[in-house]
Amino acid sequence: MTWQLFAMGSAFFAGLTAIFGKIGVEGINANLATFLRTVVILVLVAVIVTLRGEWKPPQGLARHSVAFLVLSGLATGVSWLFYYRALQLAPASLVAPIDKLSVAFAILLGVVFLGEALTVRLAIGGLLVIAGVLVLAWPHD
Repeated sequence: MTWQLFAMGSAFFAGLTAIFGKIGVEGINANLATFLRTVVILVLVAVIVTLRGEWKPPQGLARHSVAFLVLSGLATGVSWLFYYRALQLAPASLVAPIDKLSVAFAILLGVVFLGEALTVRLAIGGLLVIAGVLVLAWPHD
């Protein structure tokens, strides 16, 4: 499978996440909802890693990689906490587009911190994402 198919799968399941999450946070604390979601993800990924025989001893893991994966996990956790609280306060059809500003942030942070090239195509795409978010989620009533 190509990376594009994996990315499309990610987008589809992220869309389901918004819908299932919106229904799931009704009548439950957003932090507890995030915890329950995290436990499910932990079990799911542990099963996949086990079935594929991909466990590695800790000494086989690069410290640099582990450190940045820990930071990534922390960022994900904070993102999810904000996301579920937003879903409690607003419709999924408004929260999800704003959440997709992560695309524009990833472009900007990739250029600034990873030295990725900011091409005209990438800049236009990022601006179109921002424009789409503004059209979909900006209050216009």
